[in-house]
Amino acid sequence: MAEIEKSEFFNLRHYEYGEALFGSHKGMRYRLAREPLANVFFTPVDQRNPEDRLLATIWPEPYAYAKTDPALMVSKKFEITEEGFDEAIAWINEQYEARKKEWNELVYRTM
Repeated sequence: MAEIEKSEFFNLRHYEYGEALFGSHKGMRYRLAREPLANVFFTPVDQRNPEDRLLATIWPEPYAYAKTDPALMVSKKFEITEEGFDEAIAWINEQYEARKKEWNELVYRTM
């Protein structure tokens, strides 16, 4: 069962506005955004760059995205489709599960 539910994310259309979603879950922080980060909402679909992707990134707490050493981050790109969106959320959950012990230790260290 997924730890982080899809309902905790903005809907896929939100990312067309060039806004990222940031979240945290039991010691792991995550970000999901359009890459490159750009407002394409008013750009006709047929004029958008087909190479653009959703970029999911995870890193350990306690620091924010802008204050974290990029060497501590892991990212993966996904298609900007409903299927790619679902895959990005599944990947974030997989990253949590794969490093669950590490994330949980971070929670206790920061308390």
